Amino acid sequence: MKWGELPWGKWLARGRQAAGRYKFVLLVFALGLVLLLLPDGGGEKPAPAAGMETGTAFDLEETEAELAEALSRIEGAGEVSVVLTLRSGSRQILAQDTQTDQRESSIQTSQSTVVVSRGSGEEGPILLQEFCPTYQGALVVCPGGGEPSVQLELTRAVSALTGLTSDKISICKGK
Repeated sequence: MKWGELPWGKWLARGRQAAGRYKFVLLVFALGLVLLLLPDGGGEKPAPAAGMETGTAFDLEETEAELAEALSRIEGAGEVSVVLTLRSGSRQILAQDTQTDQRESSIQTSQSTVVVSRGSGEEGPILLQEFCPTYQGALVVCPGGGEPSVQLELTRAVSALTGLTSDKISICKGK
């Protein structure tokens, strides 16, 4: 019995013809499948440092340094020094599990932070909400601080980056 005489033989013959015609398309498709099945090769991601579960820790000194560096690039400002004051710092609200025990005439309530597994034996709290710090005022000291045009540009920049109004920003001429 020949392949052409079998019930599925005609389909096999058509498949061979199509494979000859579309061999490059099939090759690209097979290569794509192989690439999808390869591991990412990145290995394990480094574990976050203690206290950095969310990846958004606020550091006032680092913020002041970044702001000073950015303001130093403004034409005429020179080397800038920045001091920021905070009305309130950053804070986080974590998920809490509350249990209430009622015994005879007393009620006892206990709370515990909800912890979830993040894989590889690592556990961490569930972050519900995070509040950013609120700035109270800013002081900028620079050699160009006496020039009105530089003061205006510095005030605009500090206001844009901190959300402070111009009356909460002081620009002073320095050495």
